[in-house]
Amino acid sequence: AKARYWTRRGTWIYDNALLLLLKCLWSNVVPEFIMASGNTVLMRLVASAYSIAQKAGMIVRRVIAEGDLGIVEKTCATDLQTKADRLAQMSICSSLARKFPKLTIIGEEDLPSEEVDQELIEDSQWEEILKQPCPSQYSSIKEEDLVVWVDPLDGTKEYTEGLLDNVTVLIGIAYEGKAIAGVINQPYYNYEAGPDAVLGRTIWGVLGLGAFGFQLKEVPAGKHIITTTRSHSNKLVTDCVTAMNPDAVLRVGGAGNKIIQLIEGKASAYVFASPGCKKWDTCAPEVILHAVGGKLTDIHGNVLQYHKDVKHMNSAGVLATLRNYDYYASRVPESIKNALVP
Repeated sequence: AKARYWTRRGTWIYDNALLLLLKCLWSNVVPEFIMASGNTVLMRLVASAYSIAQKAGMIVRRVIAEGDLGIVEKTCATDLQTKADRLAQMSICSSLARKFPKLTIIGEEDLPSEEVDQELIEDSQWEEILKQPCPSQYSSIKEEDLVVWVDPLDGTKEYTEGLLDNVTVLIGIAYEGKAIAGVINQPYYNYEAGPDAVLGRTIWGVLGLGAFGFQLKEVPAGKHIITTTRSHSNKLVTDCVTAMNPDAVLRVGGAGNKIIQLIEGKASAYVFASPGCKKWDTCAPEVILHAVGGKLTDIHGNVLQYHKDVKHMNSAGVLATLRNYDYYASRVPESIKNALVP
């Protein structure tokens, strides 16, 4: 019978695979069919990005502890780069490129090509992530299909001013233009909790799997708390925030920090009606938010694209919520939409 044929054929394959395995073990050779059953490219990349982000967080802490921030103005007094930005980006990009040479990696800082100190390289990966199953839609992704967006130090202005809880390290992973996986390290999480507190934490997520490393919490029902920029405000931003009729407004640094406020119940909407935010600011945070049911778009409601050739600026701003996206989207004035061209 057909059923018995397939059963017997399956047994034959199993028996022969077992025999091959025993022969390979005897000769210290790892057979290809075992390698193929291991972790997918995506999950290995996320596991590596987790450890690499932790390393970058340590670099960020070390630079400030040493006292020389090496501040450089890029385009204006609020657009800064520090020694920590430079070293963290070198660490992240070089570590990723060594392990995944076919990746497209796009970092915020425009740095000259130079030999990277071995001390900056992170070779390890977070084993707990490798225990997680890869969502089936991403299981056959190839290395060269992925684009990684890196912000080595999100919230640089606040970092230079000692507002350390605003600071994050962001590594976002995109496939076919869509943000699908991300890692956020908070180097100074718990820094005000006393000398015995564990300093720093890392949040990670994959669409279709979930987001991990934090406790999901929502703002109380009926409360409208807006989080927006601290260092890059203008009339458009202020007018859009006012149009939300908020109960409270939080003005803080860093896109990563603002998304964390949404998922931890400190704010109900992130409103930034202005150009200024870039793809490396939003890729990783967007994944974490989407993985728990939230939504991030531009002010018009358009989904952000993360192809390697896309323009870096999010020209039409950012609107993000954990819940009730339509409520906030409906309150964006037409005059503001008309002023912001996608």
